[in-house]
Formats: sequence, C-alpha cells, structure tokens
Amino acid sequence: MTPKEQRNELLAQTIIKNLQRRHIEGFYCPTGEEAVKKVSELIEDGSSVTWGGTMTVRDLGIPNALRSRGTLEVLDRDLVETPEEKQTMYLRAFSADVYLTSANAISEDGVIVNIDGNGNRVAAITWGPKKVIFVIGLNKVAQTVEAALARARGTASPVNAARFDIKTPCQTDGVCHNCNSPQSICNYVHFLRNSPKGRHVVVLVGENLGY
Repeated sequence: MTPKEQRNELLAQTIIKNLQRRHIEGFYCPTGEEAVKKVSELIEDGSSVTWGGTMTVRDLGIPNALRSRGTLEVLDRDLVETPEEKQTMYLRAFSADVYLTSANAISEDGVIVNIDGNGNRVAAITWGPKKVIFVIGLNKVAQTVEAALARARGTASPVNAARFDIKTPCQTDGVCHNCNSPQSICNYVHFLRNSPKGRHVVVLVGENLGY
C-alpha cells in the first residue's frame, strides 16, 4: 500500500465512523470499479432507481451497470428530451426506491454539502426516495463544514456553470461572487447532518471524481 493509499484508507474510515453517529451507513472503495460493484450490491432486485445530475455516477458507468442487470426499473433521466419530460422525471424520482447522487463536498466529520440551481436534487435527498446513495470521491473531502461549503461554492459551482454554459459571474472568471444572478446555480444550499430514518448511504471512493 502506498502512502497515499494508506492515508485514503485512514481518512475514509474516520469519515465512516463520523457518518455512523449521524445514522448514515458508509463504505469505502479504493477504486471506481469496486464502487460500481458496491452500489449495485446495495440495490435489491425489483427496485426502481434513478439519479440526479451527477457526473460521478455517470463517469463511473453506474447507469449502464444498472441497466445491464435487467432486474431493476431504471428511471433514466438521461433519455428525456423535452422540458415537460424532464419535469415528469424529476417528480417520479420522489417515488423511486433508490436515488443515486454525489455531493459537492463532505466534511471530515460527515456533513454532506450540496448546492442546486433547480432544487430537484436536494429535494430528493431530503424527502421521497426510500434510499439515497451518495457516491463521493475523496477529492471532495474538506476539513470542516465551512470548508465544505467553500468548496461547493468556489470549486463545484463555477465548473458546473461552465458545464451547462450558464452565464453566471463565476463562469466568467472561475470565482464565486455570491451573486443573485437570474441564472444562478446556487439557489438552494443543503446540509445533510443527520439521517433520522437511516435512508442515506455513502460510498466513498479513493479516486478523484466529479467536480
């Protein structure tokens, strides 16, 4: 095990312990391939499953892995085309058995931070789907909740604004301006600090994933 691998293992186990006291189950997978297998194991045959606008889940190939099982009802938001179809899929997500997402950041003590423009992702994280599975690369770990929020706003949001070609100030210079732009993608700030019904699961991955 290399020094970096050793550090990742220790960091992940520390976060998992902190997640447990928040009633959140946690797992660590050193590689993306292992993470795909773990996510699949966490989803029972016959379940309905969908996902948010997460590049981590897509880059790992999780949607394809779930489709290929043939035993799941996959609510595939990537196949919708019109705004009306998208809205319908957003609403269907609330009744799904499993909702997959990532996070903009996670603090070392287990608080998960997400920022949304439309709010559908943070809404599903908060209420609706029976189980929410986060897939989070260790590159998104911050020392404190404040640092996690700073990462979400200063790193993830400008990149996502560029990804969607949204004309916000941060897309212009890569810096958060705490803006109130009509096109702002930072309209909803969400902190998950506790899972009272134990419906949240975190899969940490020892790779740089997403934004």
